[in-house]
Amino acid sequence: MVKMRTLEIAVGAFMVAGLVALFFLAMHVSNLSNLAAGDGYRIRANFDNVGSLKVRSPVSMSGVRVGRVESIAYDQQRFQAVVTMLIDEQFNSIPTDTFANIFTAGLLGEKYIGLDPGGSMEVLADGDQIEHTQSALVLEQMIGRFLLSKAEEGVD
Repeated sequence: MVKMRTLEIAVGAFMVAGLVALFFLAMHVSNLSNLAAGDGYRIRANFDNVGSLKVRSPVSMSGVRVGRVESIAYDQQRFQAVVTMLIDEQFNSIPTDTFANIFTAGLLGEKYIGLDPGGSMEVLADGDQIEHTQSALVLEQMIGRFLLSKAEEGVD
């Protein structure tokens, strides 16, 4: 009887530990663990097309995560997407002539913003805007252009 009770407690503890591990895994995968309103500064960038970029997508520089996308809005005067990024406080020396690109992790992976630093001695501060941007490459547009060029080759 005592052995059965001990076994039931061990199985219950194992199940609880498994559920806790699954919870932390889900938080890590969904980037919700990084949602704490930590210290940092906000910079903006305008893009013609953000593709499937999402809020909380990573912002990286030389492959190192330096921040995350905080919000994506639409500017009705410029007809562009406005992306606000929250950059971690420790990365406070990003040059003002930095170039922002939207990349895809893998062939069909999630989108992220890659920052290529410029050579300016001035650095970005809270509320500044990155002027040099390159929009996301949309796979459907690239396939459409390829098919159109092949169709034009066949006409000749």
